[in-house]
Amino acid sequence: MNQFNNFEEYKDPALYDRENDPFQDDVEFLKKWAAKVNGPMIDLACGTGRATIPLAEAGHSLIGVDIHHGMLSQANKKTEHANLNIEWIEQDCTNLQLGVKSPLIFIVGNSFQHFLTNEEQDQLLTSVHNHLEVEGIFIFGTRFPSLDELLQPPTEEYWRSYKDETGKTVDVYTISNYDTLQQVQHYITIRRQKDDSGKTVGEQKTNIKLRYVYPQEMDRLLKQNRFEILGVYKDWDESPITKDSQQMIYVCRKVSE
Repeated sequence: MNQFNNFEEYKDPALYDRENDPFQDDVEFLKKWAAKVNGPMIDLACGTGRATIPLAEAGHSLIGVDIHHGMLSQANKKTEHANLNIEWIEQDCTNLQLGVKSPLIFIVGNSFQHFLTNEEQDQLLTSVHNHLEVEGIFIFGTRFPSLDELLQPPTEEYWRSYKDETGKTVDVYTISNYDTLQQVQHYITIRRQKDDSGKTVGEQKTNIKLRYVYPQEMDRLLKQNRFEILGVYKDWDESPITKDSQQMIYVCRKVSE
């Protein structure tokens, strides 16, 4: 699978947490749906548990699944002394063998984009369908294939800055190159650590590939895999999707066995 060769961005799970833990918009959305169901929910591509842990802290039962051993190890470390109802499982999301049916499965953090081919997307959706109860809900988000997103110049672009664990400033830059035939964006992420004087004292580069899916294509993909689309939004506040959206948030229901 292509996803096995697409892990550079996740080689430092602690860094991943520092950069991504503050984002909780999707968690608040998921809590509303979690309140409507009973039984274990499944967080696919759960990573270090950014969404899994707060849902468990809210009293829900969860199974967190990821293919990346290091990310799951970090998730285990974060919860080893907490009395939370979470089972961490290392499996390939395109070939789930969990032995349970769930009323709610979700995959957030734009992880849907890691499934780079039509075959992998179908395998993922088949796995989800097989593990959902009848009428079960599937929620996921992915980046919207806007012109601004896809047609970025293949030059270094400033993205964001943050403080690392030592208190030093880290400036993050990206270089992107979109493959129109494969609908895959190739990203290089550059993190430059600066000292108090602003001098660069360290640099790290990672590569990642992300698949983009167009709205009409997604509609066909989900229907072919026996899902009914209940809602499509441009953000986790359930705003209607528009042509200038940055995200596509899908709420789907399993329609048959």
